[in-house]
Amino acid sequence: MVALTLTEGVRAAESNIYSNSAVNARLVSAENGVAPDAVSISLGLVLEYGEGWKGYWRTPGEVGLAPEIDWTGSSNLASAEILWPAPERFEAFGIENFGYSGEVVLPIRVMLEDRGEPLELRARVALLTCSNVCVPHTFDLALDLANGTGIDRASANAIATFVFQVPAAPEESDIEIDTVALDAKTSSLFVTAQSTQPFQTVDIFPEFGPLVTFGKPDIRLSPDRSELWARIPLNAWSDDYVAPLMTVTDADRAVTAPVVLSADIPAPPYARSASGSGPFQLVLIAAVAFLGGLILNVMPCVLPVLSIKLASVLKVSDQPRRVIRNGFLFSALGVLTFVWMLAVLILVLKWIGVSVGWGIQFQNPIFVALMFIVVAAFAANLFGLFEIALPVGIQDRLGAGSDRAGYAADFGTGLLAAILATPCSAPFLGTAITFALAGNAVDVLVVFTALGIGLASPYVLIAARPALIERIPRPGRWMLFVRMLLGVLLLATAAWLLFVLVGVAGWRATVLVAVSVGVLILLAMTEWSSVSLRRILMAASLAIPLVGVGLFSSQQRSEASTGTTYWQAFVPQDIARHVSEGHTVFVDVTADWCLTCKANKTLVLDRDSVADRLSDEAVIAMQADWTRPDDEIARFLERHGRYGIPFNIVFGPEAPSGIALPEVLSQTLVLEALNRASTRNVVRD
Repeated sequence: MVALTLTEGVRAAESNIYSNSAVNARLVSAENGVAPDAVSISLGLVLEYGEGWKGYWRTPGEVGLAPEIDWTGSSNLASAEILWPAPERFEAFGIENFGYSGEVVLPIRVMLEDRGEPLELRARVALLTCSNVCVPHTFDLALDLANGTGIDRASANAIATFVFQVPAAPEESDIEIDTVALDAKTSSLFVTAQSTQPFQTVDIFPEFGPLVTFGKPDIRLSPDRSELWARIPLNAWSDDYVAPLMTVTDADRAVTAPVVLSADIPAPPYARSASGSGPFQLVLIAAVAFLGGLILNVMPCVLPVLSIKLASVLKVSDQPRRVIRNGFLFSALGVLTFVWMLAVLILVLKWIGVSVGWGIQFQNPIFVALMFIVVAAFAANLFGLFEIALPVGIQDRLGAGSDRAGYAADFGTGLLAAILATPCSAPFLGTAITFALAGNAVDVLVVFTALGIGLASPYVLIAARPALIERIPRPGRWMLFVRMLLGVLLLATAAWLLFVLVGVAGWRATVLVAVSVGVLILLAMTEWSSVSLRRILMAASLAIPLVGVGLFSSQQRSEASTGTTYWQAFVPQDIARHVSEGHTVFVDVTADWCLTCKANKTLVLDRDSVADRLSDEAVIAMQADWTRPDDEIARFLERHGRYGIPFNIVFGPEAPSGIALPEVLSQTLVLEALNRASTRNVVRD
């Protein structure tokens, strides 16, 4: 902003001064007095913000308050209109805000009730200033103008400087806003504009009322910089928006135009500014993804995967090395196949505008029900309840342990192991997944392939050294004990899947699935004279729960069952308000299907030292439950560059943009982040 130099000689045309370390404020007039026959007066509200402090525009963004002036008590005042100079963009709490810093004058156009008569102004000003904390201010300013003539040049120049920065009307500007279109699929607003002179430093400020807020725009310019295309992500939307406006700023010019929403979404004709990943960066991230997949094999939350691997080892312990090698290679191929399928699915979902993330398939109740059926069948087979293949070869193809299944069973073992690994997170995994999902198709395929190779490494190792199998004791009665142990592990996995199903589908659907699977297992155990009838009943036992889940799924979002009382509902719009009041905000994005989230909760968040801190009155603990799809949570994750959970972040007076924590928490990490974010500076009026 332009520095103001108002000399001591113009005190007669100034109000009293309100002053503290956050802001100095006063009213000034361009005129030294009210001239004969004058119908208007040019005023300015001078705001000098302290170092590191800012104030807000008429539309403050997702948080903040615009300055307001109550003129009650004034005389000879018909009306007073604030003219708003073009704002700057600020980021705090991961949220985009619009306003001013440094020194600014808000021009005020005053109309007199009685032409040429003295003017007495009594202004009660309310405004909000923010730095590490936000401080509201309410103060009174008084300015009296007697009859007189003459211009106060210093005040007039300062006011005129900021009048020049007020956005022009469309008919007065060389910037033309062509299209404003809303795309509900991608939760985005699209804007196109053109200019007779090249764009330089462009920004866009949409105004749709307090119920609609936006993220930072992706702005692209044509090669000659005469055309503009922008995508602005929606952070919150309401169909009750009011009198929408669009402001485009560019260096020392700006335009504000009313908005008429279009249904035609303009395609991006210009490439994003060069910031893509280079070959070295991609190789580095691929190595990180490999490490993440490798570590995933030994994470405590991957016990079901471990049990399936052990079952496959026991099955081939007395077979030729060639069979062992090929079997484990097929298992590795199963892992990679699922990872590739997931990568392709993610690319398709990104293309059609759906929010994507690691493990989000567990938000689908039909998928969870199907996984429960498969795992329950595995467990029942390991307990020896039946030894025959399920209809259409499901058990054989998914590798339940039958020697007749061959390489299809080995392939199915790897496939299922990879599927059951996806609710887990591990060190390095979040970094790699975030990079991939924020990148292009090549990034996604390379990173997911590296991750799959890391996850498949145990299979590849045994395929390379089949002699390792010979170190396992010869088959005997001990195998029955191991088989029962593996069955217990899979039974625990099945119970966990039922718990997840309650969260994503409700109790009625879960009971239906559990009963249907029980019937299915009983049918598999029972010898029937009519094979055809048994197959029909088994097929019905498979189809009924999958159809029923879709019909009976509860539409009510599940609540996080924390077992404690200090957790609050996740309301991202309230984060800035809490921090402005001096609180520290801890956000935990979790889900019933996220095993790493559950481990973090049990081992860290519920421990006394952390729980005591989170329950402190100075800390606001918010829990975001992503068990089911939630666009608000997905946008929050995307704003912070994350596409998977667990995600924990701490906001505070000393960390307005947040301190993001790693996927695997420790008590020390959480407490240190809370301490770093909580320091507070207080401003007194």
